[in-house]
Amino acid sequence: MSHRFWTLLSTAAAASLLAGAAFADDQASTAAPAAPAVAPAPPAPVTLDSWVSSIKFSGHVEVGATMNPQSPQNGVNFGHVFTGRSNQVDLNQVALTIERDTDPKASGIDFGFKLQGMYGSDSQITHFIGEGDHSSSSRNAFDLVEANLTAHLAYFTPGGIDVKVGQFSTPLGNEVIDPTGNFFYSKSYIFNFGIPLKHTGILVTTHVNSLLDVYTGYTTGVNTSLGSGGGYNDGQFHFLGGIGLNFKNVTVLALTHIGPENPAGSLPEGVNIHDQMRYLTDVLVTWHVNDKLTSVTELNYIRDDGFDASGGGVAEYLTYPISPIVTAGFRAEVWRDAQGFFVAGFPHNLDFINLEMGLPNSAYGAGPTTYGALTFGLNIKPSHLPKMIDGLTIRPEIRYDRALAGGSPFGDIPGSDKNQVTIGIDIVAPITF
Repeated sequence: MSHRFWTLLSTAAAASLLAGAAFADDQASTAAPAAPAVAPAPPAPVTLDSWVSSIKFSGHVEVGATMNPQSPQNGVNFGHVFTGRSNQVDLNQVALTIERDTDPKASGIDFGFKLQGMYGSDSQITHFIGEGDHSSSSRNAFDLVEANLTAHLAYFTPGGIDVKVGQFSTPLGNEVIDPTGNFFYSKSYIFNFGIPLKHTGILVTTHVNSLLDVYTGYTTGVNTSLGSGGGYNDGQFHFLGGIGLNFKNVTVLALTHIGPENPAGSLPEGVNIHDQMRYLTDVLVTWHVNDKLTSVTELNYIRDDGFDASGGGVAEYLTYPISPIVTAGFRAEVWRDAQGFFVAGFPHNLDFINLEMGLPNSAYGAGPTTYGALTFGLNIKPSHLPKMIDGLTIRPEIRYDRALAGGSPFGDIPGSDKNQVTIGIDIVAPITF
């Protein structure tokens, strides 16, 4: 494969259902004809009152800790990022959201929006470049997670077209920034190192029919904003797009993001930094095996031309409810960092953002390494809680990381062991209004 060539091939197949025809009895030729089918009522028009009344306020608090029996001297759970502090309690997030979802069945055009901000240790990882990324060097900080306008256009195709403009979380990947959208407390290698976190730009989703969705978009880059300080390549074209396939029990989402990402001064003199592409590709196959068991298979590939670096792997997720309040989950992952460019540990609060911006930092890697990780966890949602905390979720997990080939990034002395066991637990509690 050429260093400037990227190929994605995905295939899917679906079975069709065949219904049998009913035949009339010759002896019942005088029977009254069947009543004609009643046409569905047209969707009610959206009024200002109904639009305002559909605005939602929500929020959540996430607090957790990840215990590491090795007690690394630098306090880092290597490769974890969001759960990267060993043997310490983290206020991961206090998030508030105001939003209005568009109605996919509305006639004409329906408008919506989303505004989400948060405070906590996760904010030091999720910053848009150029938006308060050095507003605080402490463990916790503020972050604008999303600020966008949305529209549903009931035109051109049976399912219509959805448009999102502004700043939004990436559609790539199985895991998300919001903990209420994840099963596990810790994040996968794919989420930490193989996909973007957020974008500034526009994303158009065309629902061609019940089977096919087409995604096309323009962004300013990976985790970048606009203008001065928004990322050295934020004025360059970045493509975001792909397809979604929707079968009866299986969905496939294949998306890619392509564009230059490296900061000024990071490449040798004379190299045009705007010509060095980074390719981030993610494919999700979600299979509802039966009423309880769900399988999600994620394939990931990342390539940076400027540093001649590539990485990628596969993750498998299984979830199964074992009681009305307890669901069990399992995640298995293998991820290859072929040149040791992507996977890192971050000892200090600003290391992640400084690394993205090409500024001095204390982040460290392990060289070319293949990583494996097994995670078993539970989601416990107690019943009969007071209304104020109804929906609270407790997520204990045990995770085993191993360097399958290459470096030895783990251990009490970082870089001394190929194995790492961590025991994590967090509580995600809703904020009610």
